Amino acid sequence: MTMTEQVQHYTLPELPYDYAALEPVINAEIMKLHHDMHHKTYVTNLNKAMEQLAEAQQKQDIAAAIALQAAIKFNGGGHINHSIFWTNLSPVNKDGGKAPEGALANAINQEFGSMEKFIEQISAKAVAIQGSGWAWLGYNKAKGKLEIATCDNQDPLSTKGLIPLLGIDVWEHAYYLQYKNVRADYVKAIWSIINWKNVAERFSQASGR
Repeated sequence: MTMTEQVQHYTLPELPYDYAALEPVINAEIMKLHHDMHHKTYVTNLNKAMEQLAEAQQKQDIAAAIALQAAIKFNGGGHINHSIFWTNLSPVNKDGGKAPEGALANAINQEFGSMEKFIEQISAKAVAIQGSGWAWLGYNKAKGKLEIATCDNQDPLSTKGLIPLLGIDVWEHAYYLQYKNVRADYVKAIWSIINWKNVAERFSQASGR
């Protein structure tokens, strides 16, 4: 068995809906480019970096292993973030936009005052991100509470010590073809296709509630 065969390879997950399923909020052209080109590139580059890391470790080349960490963080984060993002969304005629219920709704109300206040807070942070990045609703397991956080570029939310529940991608490739430079319109529109059922399942797994 070669070194390449020993290294775990990551694969591009299939979208849980058609490219056009999120229209009119996100059009089919954006979804195809976002998934088939951008996410696929992260997966390809992650696998390449992991193979190079395995080779460096085999040779005990510490300098080379350290040099690969930035590529692993960026591409690995891109893969993690997008894999969550696709499941966080759903067509309006299915689960998209349906208000959360139960434990998640109670936790949001307790932490942020109301669903409306939560959306206002996380939307403001998403719009205010300079350059590219993500706005997240995460779970702080140590404190047993929900938190809003932002991450630059493709940094995964785990770098903030939080478990990701809901992510909003504000890289321009996520919206520019449709919303141009008006990020606020994209962020406002995305709430009608949020799959709160998926977010609630993630919250239940993270919190045990």
